[in-house]
Amino acid sequence: MTYDAPSSPDQQMPLPVGKPGGQPYEWVAEQIAARIKSGDLGPNTPLPAERRLAQEYGVSLGTARQATRVLRERGLVVTLRSKGTYVADRIHGR
Repeated sequence: MTYDAPSSPDQQMPLPVGKPGGQPYEWVAEQIAARIKSGDLGPNTPLPAERRLAQEYGVSLGTARQATRVLRERGLVVTLRSKGTYVADRIHGR
């Protein structure tokens, strides 16, 4: 199940309904990962703040934090303390 990114920053992404076994944070992580893999978010590009991601995807702050954790574990992003989260410089398979 895929959705297009919101056309404006104030528009929220609809959450998929009835996705078996899926958690909202996994869905958000997949949406961001797709943007990274498509080149929409290039290497060293800062991700929006977690509060902004929560607003953009219509989820809680905790869900946005879990999504960024998943992306870090996959090696897609790096978080620099007090500086933010950035798309990783090198992504496997890219």
